[in-house]
Amino acid sequence: MKTVFSTEDVHQRDAFDCWHEILCKTIVRHDSVPADRKTFYARVQSAALADIQLVQFENAPVQIEFAARHIAHASGDEILVRRQIAGVFIGEQEGREAVLEAGDLVLFDPRRPMHGKYLSGGRQLVLKVPRRELEVRVGDVRCMLARPIKPAAGELSLTSAYLAMLPTYAESLGARAVDVVRDQALDLVALSLAKALEQARPRLSAARSLVVVNVRAAIEARLADPELDAEAVAAAAGVSVRYANAVLAVEGTSITRLIRSRRLDRCRRALEDASQSHRTVSEIAYGWGFSDMTHFGRSFRTAFGLLPREYRMHAKST
Repeated sequence: MKTVFSTEDVHQRDAFDCWHEILCKTIVRHDSVPADRKTFYARVQSAALADIQLVQFENAPVQIEFAARHIAHASGDEILVRRQIAGVFIGEQEGREAVLEAGDLVLFDPRRPMHGKYLSGGRQLVLKVPRRELEVRVGDVRCMLARPIKPAAGELSLTSAYLAMLPTYAESLGARAVDVVRDQALDLVALSLAKALEQARPRLSAARSLVVVNVRAAIEARLADPELDAEAVAAAAGVSVRYANAVLAVEGTSITRLIRSRRLDRCRRALEDASQSHRTVSEIAYGWGFSDMTHFGRSFRTAFGLLPREYRMHAKST
């Protein structure tokens, strides 16, 4: 990751103010109060993973707040996925308090008021995730804010470990790998949120979010299977087709449309990938579950504006 700020590079009297300004630019506008200006230290590093910004930072004890006046000046629309690397951070949002220790994950919404406190030795990684990219996977995130996710075992531990690796590899990946890693990171975060909500015996809104995650996971697990249909997906998710489609309708989609869009996206990536140039268009389409090439061609053109062969030629020339 690129170091964008270190208090080692400025005079001690300016250290805190410089840090505060950098964090306002790289993460979110806020107010901060240091425990001790005279001994304040900090370092901020940044990298990009497609449309996800990674910010890793460490600093001396400080209290932070972002309120309505800060929200009014927000320029983007992201959700903050925070992973604690070391030390302890205490954050409060939506009436809930999250105490984060090393390895813990949590969501915060920079469009809602929040209070926080960094204790001694704190280091953290923040992923600035486009709101829509997370909400299409889990629905409204409001019920998930400030709920710490402890990496006890299974998918929770895997997600924490996976996010921990991103700063090391994010800027050395090829374009195709970036897309894959980015989607896997978002999918793992979504699965962990669903798991954490399930353990917390969620309210109805959270239960609907869990259905969205389970439906998407069921689709991804059998995406290449030409026999995959709405009934099979709903059964794997543990709900009826009618209920699943009612939940997905809020997101403007359905099981059938999700299956088609995910298959089309996989085919698009394969057609862009130079390492798969030896594969025919039909081989790629059949490999991702399409059984009718005419239908595939029409659907692909509707989604991406070009026929598959035209899209491949265009990708080679750019």
